[in-house]
Amino acid sequence: MFEYEIATMRNAELIRQAEAYRRVRQAQKAAARAAAEGRSEGTDRRAARDRFTRAA
Repeated sequence: MFEYEIATMRNAELIRQAEAYRRVRQAQKAAARAAAEGRSEGTDRRAARDRFTRAA
């Protein structure tokens, strides 16, 4: 019975660790999206460059 309780506690700890990892990754992705949105304001040089063909 003791081994079962240890295994159950270990399983619960792994689930908590996985949830914490998912939360951190979600926060990192949200921060990256927010930073990308902040950078995208203004002119996009690549979009402006693709509008015209090369002259020579």
